[in-house]
Amino acid sequence: MKRRSFFSTIGIGAFLAAATGTVRAASMGKIDKRLAELGISLPPAPGPLAAYTPYRISGNLVYIAGQGPIDSPAHPAFGRVGKDLSTAQGYQAARSTGLNILAQLKKACGGDLDRVVQCVQIQGIVKCTDDYTDSPKVINGASELFRDVFGDRGLAARAALGTNALPADIACEIMSTWEIKI
Repeated sequence: MKRRSFFSTIGIGAFLAAATGTVRAASMGKIDKRLAELGISLPPAPGPLAAYTPYRISGNLVYIAGQGPIDSPAHPAFGRVGKDLSTAQGYQAARSTGLNILAQLKKACGGDLDRVVQCVQIQGIVKCTDDYTDSPKVINGASELFRDVFGDRGLAARAALGTNALPADIACEIMSTWEIKI
């Protein structure tokens, strides 16, 4: 077998790793193990729906653009809290929004959530009726998820606002800022 065809058959990276003994078994980090303990699997990081980037890293901060919820029959993600959705359904919508945030964060960290130092800030917006005053209870869906995954490092300075409209009729949108190890 010619040398060139040998390397193209097995791949130069695999050959060098085997030859130098640098093959490492894939290992789960602490946060991946914690997610598994909680029975959580992250969705793929959603792509942008308009002209923006899903996250931006500046220094040791990751700014995650507004994320929306994951729709499912068990946990609807569309409608107005206080009319179409209950507070409990809004909470679930915010929790699933938190899963999208964690997926973006994992992508920003090159797949290693152990790089997360802390959640710095959460800005949650709930689409609700004019008289609805429980937006903080809804956004707790994401806040409590982050606390469950990262412990006290997941708790952040936070705003929870109500509004009359959000893109694509989603029930909530959450932006967040995270500190990571460089």
